[in-house]
Amino acid sequence: MADSDDTFIERADAHIFLSNDQIAKGVSAGKVSASNMYATARFNVWLSASGCESGEELAEGKTEITEYFVAEYKKMLEENLDNYSKNFDDYMKGTSGK
Repeated sequence: MADSDDTFIERADAHIFLSNDQIAKGVSAGKVSASNMYATARFNVWLSASGCESGEELAEGKTEITEYFVAEYKKMLEENLDNYSKNFDDYMKGTSGK
């Protein structure tokens, strides 16, 4: 990400390492992915709520908040799909489909 800080990738990698550890312990990749998406959604709602004075204010911002996070996720997803498409053979060597 062009606008990220110096430790952006390190923080993202920490989440990936945790996910890979859960997969190595026998949790399916799909379940790990679902848990990650849930955790990200929950954290982002907390982040959004922390800037509000009330539940009503948070509810009033629901559409704007949702549109923002969906657009950001879409950009990140597309960036990573492009990266994996270009580097597929290197990235997928030795993976077992997890």
